[in-house]
Amino acid sequence: MFRNAVNLFEVLGFKVRVDPSWLLIAALIVWSLSAAYFPDALPGYSRSAYVVLSVIAMLGLFASLILHELSHSVVARSFGLSVGGITLFVFGGVAELEQEPASPQSEFWIAIAGPIMSFALAGLFFLLSLLVSGGETTSWLHALFAYLALINLILAVFNLAPAFPLDGGRVLRAVLWHYRKDLFSATRIASAFGTGFGVFLIATGVLAVFSASSAAGLWQILIGFFILSASRGSYRQLVVKAALKDKTVRSLMSSPPIAAQIDDTIKHTVQETMMPKKVSFVPVLEGDKLAGYVDTALVHGVDREKWATTRLISIVAPVSDENTVSPDAAMEDLFQRMTQTGRRKMLVVEDNRLVGVISLSDLMSWLAIRQELGGLESGVSPRRS
Repeated sequence: MFRNAVNLFEVLGFKVRVDPSWLLIAALIVWSLSAAYFPDALPGYSRSAYVVLSVIAMLGLFASLILHELSHSVVARSFGLSVGGITLFVFGGVAELEQEPASPQSEFWIAIAGPIMSFALAGLFFLLSLLVSGGETTSWLHALFAYLALINLILAVFNLAPAFPLDGGRVLRAVLWHYRKDLFSATRIASAFGTGFGVFLIATGVLAVFSASSAAGLWQILIGFFILSASRGSYRQLVVKAALKDKTVRSLMSSPPIAAQIDDTIKHTVQETMMPKKVSFVPVLEGDKLAGYVDTALVHGVDREKWATTRLISIVAPVSDENTVSPDAAMEDLFQRMTQTGRRKMLVVEDNRLVGVISLSDLMSWLAIRQELGGLESGVSPRRS
């Protein structure tokens, strides 16, 4: 999901990563706290002191988000689900569950675990702020703990909004799933709430932009668009996975594959294969043996005037586990693999022989045709508890 995320450390067997986009929100937090919150709460301190306190507060929020997502991850693991890790990004954090919960009960407890942790942290920091209040030497601790108590309370309450895929939306889906016995219907309704909440945030954010809170309004609009996109995408992804259930790569791959020989020149491959066949990805054979592939990106890496004399052997991308798949592999697994890695085309290999090519465009074309025929949503069998 986050290909540019950097691994930081591991806790309880879960890898904790930070996406570069987190740096933006970290900088905004430090700036806003050092410019407004701490000067108001602690008048008379130096500018450098406000910055140091703001950095500490930002790191406290960082730790709080990790604990929030760690709660989701621990509960998910207790229900037998695999968790790819915890990643912090510009809109907060996410525990990357590699499977959907198998029951409404597991969905409920996994979803509610995060807000419970945030409420607990809010209570803890509130008590700490009371314990250190009253003395001049500890006033900065009081301000710090008060901020962390407030931000964790906001985090808990916001996440409990019944808007899928927020935690509250997942709780709503679990309840609907339990009573309706239909995961698809529950997800559709919870996603509709998410769409409505996203539109509400965008609309109120636009109003705020034209008031004194223009910066807060812009941030609210961004969060609204994120929730709007995520709510629609989550339901669509569930439907696609259901449509691909029991489908294998063999059923959707392009076969026989269009291929070139390793001794062919780039010019020959472009003029005789890529252009006439309208393909940007060409497997490369050495006799009957698969050597790898070439694509337009590799071709563009060579000066055009050298295409007539440069053979594919000099630019071919070799065969690896990253660009090959078995024809008997589940399409649902391949779709998830393509989504996570960003790779759009795969070589289909059986007994070390090239038997086909599968691309994301093949998959999307098949889904589009099925949608036009009315079978993408109505034709899938809903998973029942």
